[in-house]
Amino acid sequence: MKTLRLILGDQLNQQHSWFQERNDEVTYVMMEMRQETDYVVHHIQKITAFFAAMRLFKTYLEEKNQNIIYLSINDSKNEQSLEKNLLSLIEKHQFKKFEYLLPDEYRLDEQLKSLCKKLEIRTGFKDTEHFYTEREDVADFFKGKKQLIMENFYRMMRKKHNILMEGNEPLGGKWNFDEENRKKYKGEVPIPEAYSYKTDVSDLVKEIKQSGCKYFGEVDPENFHWPLERSQALQFVRYFCKKLLPNFGKYQDAMHSKYKFLFHARISFALNSKMITPAEVVEKVLYYWKEDEGKINIAQVEGFIRQIIGWREFMRGIYWAKMPEYASKNYFDHTRKLPSYYWSGDTKMNCVKQAVKQTLTDAYAHHIQRLMVTGNFALLNMTDPNEVDAWYLGVYIDAIEWVEITNTRGMSQFADGGIIGTKPYISSANYVHKMSNYCSKCFYNHKAKYGEKACPFNSLYWNFYDAHREKLEKNQRVVMMYRTWDKKPKEEKTKILTQAAQYLKEIDQL
Repeated sequence: MKTLRLILGDQLNQQHSWFQERNDEVTYVMMEMRQETDYVVHHIQKITAFFAAMRLFKTYLEEKNQNIIYLSINDSKNEQSLEKNLLSLIEKHQFKKFEYLLPDEYRLDEQLKSLCKKLEIRTGFKDTEHFYTEREDVADFFKGKKQLIMENFYRMMRKKHNILMEGNEPLGGKWNFDEENRKKYKGEVPIPEAYSYKTDVSDLVKEIKQSGCKYFGEVDPENFHWPLERSQALQFVRYFCKKLLPNFGKYQDAMHSKYKFLFHARISFALNSKMITPAEVVEKVLYYWKEDEGKINIAQVEGFIRQIIGWREFMRGIYWAKMPEYASKNYFDHTRKLPSYYWSGDTKMNCVKQAVKQTLTDAYAHHIQRLMVTGNFALLNMTDPNEVDAWYLGVYIDAIEWVEITNTRGMSQFADGGIIGTKPYISSANYVHKMSNYCSKCFYNHKAKYGEKACPFNSLYWNFYDAHREKLEKNQRVVMMYRTWDKKPKEEKTKILTQAAQYLKEIDQL
């Protein structure tokens, strides 16, 4: 039966069962669309990476002698809409069946289900064969439970897949070595040079600029350093295992103005576009760890694997369990605008400047920069979660809604009221000073809560707790903060709140 099969830009899995055999009756379709570039304003490196990776995947299919229709962004036949393009192709080529791989974004899932109801031909779908879990597994695991604790899910995954286990007990005697993974980087060990391929994407960048789509950020088109196809992605994984894994866990939360990548693998784009699978990444990490037994501490390995089989799978499961309502949650009723320097990096707060400038330059910041710098400050600013979501979804090369919105609206902004995190992840300047060198060269004084050059994080931190006392004071994880706040003299509390009010009023000038 003459069949059209859709491949989305984040479904670049060469190992998928679809591609292991050829059928003359099957034609694959891939599309670069304004529908996907324009729903938020994206970093130019994100658009470039997805289009470049899609084109390389097209080449892979052609080399496998598969039938492929590819609509580039400026193709005259491209109607820039998923539905319009598919309807046109089905009618033009008289396809009798339409199939697709399950999307990982709710909006695309709904769009394709709606389209299939309109079609008068047979339709079907198949799993992407990428994740450890099915969409519903997390919801099923927590069915009947009051709290969705990631640690419980993570332990189940370890047992189910026999990862870092000795029988029914965790290898090393502990499930979690997080206490050993919070070290500030002070130059104790050298940081290997960041791995890169330096791909020339000049022609593609010109096409993107000609397309009229909106974008921001910087790109060096002659030296594009992200992995764009499977073999490159696997080389990133090997480099991480050989050079970075020995110190990854120890410094995974550290931040440093000179070393923006530190010991991080930078494979999230490759994973989220499905060039590589989480299972093979875990297998390679375990292989190198066993090969170098004694040289790599288990804490380094466990810290990385927890992010892959624990956090990543957990976030996806929460997404499918809670959408579409999740996307409108705003527990604190925050309505303020995102500060203007999130788009420029032009702020006197060095930590925010470092994280944003790096983001604009590389479409990348690691998890602590996202959570405890830009996310933390956005929450202290009481920013509308819709603005925060749109920013994170656009600025980072690895941002796809299933992983972005759960981390931002949930973990970072606590807008879900505690579905994912058990408390708001906010901090004063103390945390940034503890985990980075940012404060040493900052305009502001990280120790001061009010007065000249007082760090905005400090007064806004206490202001946040004061403003949201009714919703937070019974939370056992933050009750100590209220006890500390209540012990402060009335005069000091007034100075702190006055300072915070002034900073909120002048937020774009900080």
